[in-house]
Amino acid sequence: MSYMGEVITSNQNKYVALARALGERKQRQKNALFRFDGVKLLCEAAKREVVLEFLLISEGAYDSVYEKAQRLYGLDIDALGCRIVAVTDLIFDKISEENSPEGVIAVAKYDEKRHRELHSSEITVENDERVLLLDEVRDPQNVGAILRTAAAFSVDRVIMGRDCADIYSAKTLRASMGAIFALSVDRVDSVSSAVKQLREKGRRVYAAALDERAERLGRTRFSSLDCVVIGNEGHGLSRETIDACDASVYIPMSDGVESLNAAVAASVLMWEFFGSLQNDS
Repeated sequence: MSYMGEVITSNQNKYVALARALGERKQRQKNALFRFDGVKLLCEAAKREVVLEFLLISEGAYDSVYEKAQRLYGLDIDALGCRIVAVTDLIFDKISEENSPEGVIAVAKYDEKRHRELHSSEITVENDERVLLLDEVRDPQNVGAILRTAAAFSVDRVIMGRDCADIYSAKTLRASMGAIFALSVDRVDSVSSAVKQLREKGRRVYAAALDERAERLGRTRFSSLDCVVIGNEGHGLSRETIDACDASVYIPMSDGVESLNAAVAASVLMWEFFGSLQNDS
């Protein structure tokens, strides 16, 4: 069955123009809206009750988008309660940031309850929350992959510095595979200040860094309340952040290997800090 309703043919249409503009971070921040491609992300967002403003669906993929959402994820797109806008395939392909687009782009509101911008505010962490910190992790694909792993290892809250990649960028969202919709994320002005606040609340905080006091990963017994800070892909953590932590840990590697990708290193660290505790909860 082919789509029989109105199909947008103009690039000047307000929905098309807004979806295109949200590819830029400043426009996302200005409108408190973000966009993402694909049926899986749409279904993950719906499951987590993300507020959807509208969907753009490619005319040629209209039926397949509905069918795939229902067959694979049990989602009735018409029941979402948001505006659905059909556009020509040509317009859709110009807006989509995917190499092989599935035919749907969702525009959603920032989740200001789950994803907080903290400036001078005190960090609030529940007593039993598992906490991961990121400092200057600027690559959006690394941030997305880290968030995906964090969700897999039952991390509850991610605290990241303001110069980390935007969690609402298309690359971050894609790499997170929808994990961003499930996690609490706080963006803070100072990671070292966040570390100090966590320690004042009785948490032990470890820096992922190879310095003079670093302990080999695997030799320390961690509790579910311990936290780890992961740094920049190139230069790691700042001296200020390292000094704010209780101790440092490093991942042992073969001679001649300089470092691991930030997302890979984060996965190893999260397994050691949180993954081995899965059966304790």
